[in-house]
Order: sequence, then structure tokens, then C-alpha cells
Amino acid sequence: MAFAGRQALGLGKRALGRSAAEVDREIGARTAQHIFEVLGELKGCATKLGQVLAIYELALPPKLAESYKIALGRLQDSAPAMLPATVRMVMAQHFGHDWRSRFREFDERRAAPASIGQVHRAVWHDGRTVAVKLMYPGARESVRGDLAQLRGISTLAAVFMPGADVRALTEELCACLLAELDYAEEARCQRAFAAAYADDPDFRVPEVVEQRGDVLISEWLDGTPAPRVAASGARRDRDRVGMLMVRFVLDGCARTELLYSDPHPGNFLLLPDGRLGVVDFGACRTWSPDGFEDMALDYCRAVFEGDPHELASTSRRHGFVRAERVFDVNALYAAALSYGEPLRHRTFRMSSPWLRRQVVRATRPHLTNVARDCDIPVYFTPFARATVTLLGALAQLEAEGSYRDEVVRSFPALAEVFDRLDQREPEPVDLRAVRERRAARSVGSGAGIRRTP
Repeated sequence: MAFAGRQALGLGKRALGRSAAEVDREIGARTAQHIFEVLGELKGCATKLGQVLAIYELALPPKLAESYKIALGRLQDSAPAMLPATVRMVMAQHFGHDWRSRFREFDERRAAPASIGQVHRAVWHDGRTVAVKLMYPGARESVRGDLAQLRGISTLAAVFMPGADVRALTEELCACLLAELDYAEEARCQRAFAAAYADDPDFRVPEVVEQRGDVLISEWLDGTPAPRVAASGARRDRDRVGMLMVRFVLDGCARTELLYSDPHPGNFLLLPDGRLGVVDFGACRTWSPDGFEDMALDYCRAVFEGDPHELASTSRRHGFVRAERVFDVNALYAAALSYGEPLRHRTFRMSSPWLRRQVVRATRPHLTNVARDCDIPVYFTPFARATVTLLGALAQLEAEGSYRDEVVRSFPALAEVFDRLDQREPEPVDLRAVRERRAARSVGSGAGIRRTP
């Protein structure tokens, strides 16, 4: 309703001589500000929902999306810092009034915000630098109140997914968000990942030092946050961070039977030794990769080797389209080919324009949009959340690499499909890259070899 009012106002301003582009930008800015104000009222879930919604700015033209990007950035940074007196109260509540005796140093100023709390830098009594994560007082009540509101408006999602069990999907999403209130469970998941990746050459998961109630203490990691790498990092660093993020999400399932379902850029750091540091394990979900590999194999065969009717059959068999639903199988096949493009090529560079096309395709509110005929099985919701978040991060990084190799690394059965794909569709030769390699070899050989007359 508010958007419609702004559109009507825009028509009036156009009639007064302002350009359509200028008016559209103002409408976009005001709508984005309205989103910020509405979500800002959700005291417990605002930051988390801001992270999830950030990817949908990709569905907008770049100039219009800028307003949403600014508003969502403000939303994610809007959580007020706890005053030192409140920090001391929370620490005393969970560690006793002599809590300071456990630390050599404790900085009462917030080092970083968290979705439902904040992080402080401190030095543990044994000399280790640690991150002390505290939950905001009253966060549980705020989150539960927010989720009650979300349940009330969740039926609106049926406009975009009329075939889905929206109520069940909403409850699964609420369960994911409620799980992040349990710091004891987060500590358990973090310990599982830390053990699985101990001494790994590519990853560093900080050890849990201690956890009590709403306080979680972990080893401190020093590194460059992934958002900074995306904004100003070298191409090789952006590629490395992106590919390692993919590997961590996929490989972690096999190593721990847990899905790291919140691969938001803020949870990753490029460490000085080149490893990827990973923090914040509050959104992990139990996940067995066995059945998932069978489903992935069926889909890859249908998309890369089959036809529209085989894909339709596969989608029904795995619960992504209801058995009785009639839909445009050719449109579904065309969409699947587009979504599968990163796996069709030996290497692929993720980008915002590519991801924007996929988001626009999936979210068009047209009755003819085949995405409206598809369902999301409830069990698949955490993986869908992880995938959407990860794709947004990869687009920010513009990460280039072999996404196919990372998928096969975790699901070896898929290798046969891609091997046959390469035999049928050899990768086109990049002539510019060939010329650059030849020139480099020519320079190298001229500098390193003495030629005799």
C-alpha cells in the first residue's frame, strides 16, 4: 500500500516536469527507507533478515538497487551497542561477580556486532586472546515476538509460491532462527567443526574456550574480513576466499554431518597465512549428505544429459513439484539450464549481473512464472538458505574458479556426468588467454636462454 502511494505521488511529480529517472530514484530511496523502518521494528531478527534480504537487491537495476543497499547496510549496522554497565551485568549473571578474575584483560567496548548480541576482545587467564560473544538481554523475547509477526504475514509468500507448504516452510525457518538463541548448541557445533578442521591447510576454526548461558568465548582470529576482500582485495584473494567458502559449506557436511547454513561474508576472514577463518556457528543444522548426493546426481543427469520431461519427473520424485501439478516443463528446463551454468563450465566467474538474472527469473510475480509451480521440501530449507546466502557472497567477491570441481570433491558420483558433458561439449578456447600465455613464455625464454649464433 505504501509503495502504491509513492508511485501515485511519483506520477504527480512527473506531471510537474521532473524526469522519470529522477522520480524513480526517489521512489526507490523512499521504499528502501520504509523497508529499513519496518524491519527496524523487529528488534530481534532485524540484522539476520537484513542479511537474507540483501540478495534481493540484485533483482533491481543497479541504480535503483543502490538505495536498498544503503538501507540494508544501515539495518545490519543499526543494533545499538550495550553500555559497559550492561556488559558487566551480563558477564556477572553467567560467570559470577568475580568474572574478571578469569581474564587478564577485558575490553568493555564492542569489537563487533552480532545478529543478537555483540563481541568483545579480551585476554583469557592463560594468555590467549579471545572473542567474548554476549547475547543482548531480552533477545529471546524479542526474537520470539518477531517470529510471531512473521508467522502472521507468511501467508503472503503464497503469492510467489502457490504450490508450497508455506506454513511448514515458515516453521522450519523459525526453528532455524530460534536455534541461534542456544549458545550451548552453537558451542557444540563449533567444537565439532574445530575438531574436523584441526591442522587443515586451508581452514581455521577457532576453538571454544568456554561457554556459559548467554556467553560464548572462543579463540580470537586476526584477518581480513571477506567484505573487505570483496571491496578492495586482489583478484587472487577474492577467488581464493570464494572457492574456499564453497568448499567449507559442502565439505563440512561430510566431515561433521552439520550444515553451515549461514555463509554470510561477515563470518569469514582471510588469515595472514592464506587460510580461511570461519566464525559464528549458531545457524548450523544436522545434515546427512547421503540422500542429498542421490538427489544431486538425478538432477545433474536430468539437466545436463536429459530433457525437459526427465527433469519434470525428477522434480516430482524429489518433492520439488507436486505430483498432481500441471506446469510448463520447457520453462522449468530453461530455468534449470540457466541456474546450472556455473557447473556447465570448467571455470566460471560469479557476478552480480548473472545472479541478478537468476533472482529476477525466480521472483517474477507473473502467473506464467514456472517458479510459482515449484515447491521447496521442508528438509531442504536450510540448504536453500545456505545456497542463497553463499551465492550472494560469491557475487560480491566476483569469485572465479571451478565450482564444478568443488561440487565433485564433496559428491564424487557426479564426476561421471561432467566427464560425459566435456566429451560432448568441449570448452571453447579463450584465444586472448592463449595469446597472453604465449607472450609470457616468449618473454621468459628470451630472458633465460642464451642463444648461440
